Amino acid sequence: MATNILRRAASSVMKETFLTGTLRRSYASVAVGTDIVSAAPGVSLQKARSWDEGVSSKFSTTSVKDIFKGKKVVIFGLPGAYTGVCSQQHVPSYTKNIDKFKAKGIDSVICVAVNDPFVMNAWAEKLKAKDAIEFYGDFDGSFHKSLELGKDLSAALLGPRSERWSAYVVDGKVKAFNVEGAPSDFKVSGAEVILEQI
Repeated sequence: MATNILRRAASSVMKETFLTGTLRRSYASVAVGTDIVSAAPGVSLQKARSWDEGVSSKFSTTSVKDIFKGKKVVIFGLPGAYTGVCSQQHVPSYTKNIDKFKAKGIDSVICVAVNDPFVMNAWAEKLKAKDAIEFYGDFDGSFHKSLELGKDLSAALLGPRSERWSAYVVDGKVKAFNVEGAPSDFKVSGAEVILEQI
């Protein structure tokens, strides 16, 4: 009987999480202190580029280890290229603050989304952000899945995507981590917040 009560309670919590989206992800595998390279073993991302650049590079990828090891990196993830909050607020917050990040010794500011690198490239060019920010595609969502930051956004016709989040990472170790309560929120993952955390 006690087992049935526990099962019903767990089921109720799961339903509340999926239906309201109000509960925080308490079991994400990334948090302050996490080694992001170990959390996403063998995972690679695809640097934003044109189709022709992809062909000439034989569709090369960049390992998570190469992105983070020995560097100070600010990375932010968002639901998708060309979407509202991502285009109008999230990326611009980092673009306009790039000099402040450089002044704090940040080696690179990275934007990652569950998109292919060709879409990411066109979007970065449209936003005139490619010179300031490095854009990467997580084409199959494996990076976000490894960090338990994946999000089903089928209701918005986007399919499997990611949470909206940001992190400050030094030599692979997460020093600050922020995730929004909902992908449409823009309260804790912008440049101004993480600048205060560095």
